[in-house]
Amino acid sequence: MKKLNYRTLSEIGYQGYIGEEAPERVLQFGEGNFMRAFVDDFIDQMNEKADFCAKAVLVAPIPPMPGNVDMKQILNEQEGLYTLYLRGRENEKTVERKRIISCVSRCLNAYTDFEEVMACADNPDLRFIICNTTEAGIVYDESCRFADRPASSYPGKLTQFLYRRFQKYRNEAGKGFLILACELIDDNGKELERCVLQYAGQWELGADFAEWLEKENIFCSTLVDRIVTGFPQGAAPKYNQENGYEDKAMDTGELFGFWIIEGPDSIRDEFPYEKAGLPILVTNDHKPYKQRKVRILNGAHTAMVLGAHLAGKNIVRECMEDEVIFGFFKQAVYKEIIPTLSLPNAELVSFAAAVEERFCNPYIDHALLSISLNSTAKWRARILPSIKEYQKRRHGELPPCLSASLAFYVAFYRRACNKEGGWFSAKAGGGEYRIADDEKVLKFFEEHGKDDARMLVSEVCARGDFWGEDLTLLQGMEERVYEDLAVIEEEGAYELMKRIRKEYLAVGCSGEFAEAELE
Repeated sequence: MKKLNYRTLSEIGYQGYIGEEAPERVLQFGEGNFMRAFVDDFIDQMNEKADFCAKAVLVAPIPPMPGNVDMKQILNEQEGLYTLYLRGRENEKTVERKRIISCVSRCLNAYTDFEEVMACADNPDLRFIICNTTEAGIVYDESCRFADRPASSYPGKLTQFLYRRFQKYRNEAGKGFLILACELIDDNGKELERCVLQYAGQWELGADFAEWLEKENIFCSTLVDRIVTGFPQGAAPKYNQENGYEDKAMDTGELFGFWIIEGPDSIRDEFPYEKAGLPILVTNDHKPYKQRKVRILNGAHTAMVLGAHLAGKNIVRECMEDEVIFGFFKQAVYKEIIPTLSLPNAELVSFAAAVEERFCNPYIDHALLSISLNSTAKWRARILPSIKEYQKRRHGELPPCLSASLAFYVAFYRRACNKEGGWFSAKAGGGEYRIADDEKVLKFFEEHGKDDARMLVSEVCARGDFWGEDLTLLQGMEERVYEDLAVIEEEGAYELMKRIRKEYLAVGCSGEFAEAELE
């Protein structure tokens, strides 16, 4: 079978959009599945629909590792082309969209192609730097040296690149960069800028360079949202046969995508996402949107998955197909989380509806045990703020579903045991499952495994090092969790979800929600 390249597409008479010629205007640190299914998808669509006219140079920010897939080699052999499939549910229908991405010009490696990467700084057309170097990527490492080829940290590499640009265009206004950080850390753009300025000082690159960094470059914090499932091992042969070419860089992801960029309105003039009709939003404050994602999408996961696993479910989609668990999900999101958020209600409800469809995606088997990893930190970040805000707005009343999620947490970890091969917890009806969390959390549950339910709940709630505060001081929290845990222990997690649903359907929360709203 022929390999994917421009000649092959011509020979098979491909009729879709292909942008073969365009200047390299984007430098992208990160050649992995996520960036290619998210950022490059948007660039490609802007090229087609909004005359963006840009090619992206992809840079692998880590050295090649023996045995790993060499995406640089694959992409360069395919002339930067690859097929992207976005799959999921939309308007209650299963949808699959295919697009050949043609916005990539070439792929380099920061270590084996250092000089070629640096030479990109001399390109007068280059305007955008986009990065996703994982959560650990934006760190300051004082051991980095300017003479390293390259610096080991990503901010160090970027500082080297920006200094090369400064040397070439220091006296020419408008030759700095719009820098979009996509790493999953708070204030990613601001943190990246802080690290770069720190290197500029450590390496004594001069006051003029520091001034140029701040005056000519815009470091933007961003929030990215799309589940990317990568190369479709099982479906690849079928797709290749249908397409008439072999594609080793094929990528897959969900239909949903949203990119929040914190920066000046001028970005709209340079990044024509509105003309292309893309789900991108430029704002002066990305935090309410991050809060929306963390509280609704991530919060729904954390509120539901431990109880659902105790109830015998294995993947998220199974939960959405179960009337009781789905009802619990809806109550948690629409009745307990959304009322605590600051964005307009219509935006919140629309996002929640999209989350429902994402959780039902037939192409993603999202394992509950995978989501359960590090549940202590997740509950603290995703659930506790909603509970506290709910209590504040409801005069001390506790949200039933979110409170129950702490009882599910206790039940999930209660029988923790360190064995050969890792940590496990015993199922109430026999068998066991693997658990993973901070060592002190797991040791705590192992040490308190024989405590009675009331004592255990009291000890858990009092662990300020787990939650950042003493939960026994939250009005009614300890007693509510104990009562819920008693139901779980005696009748099961599923029965607790049933009871909470009946409680809502009978009187609603504070009596103000009609039964029809929960059907």
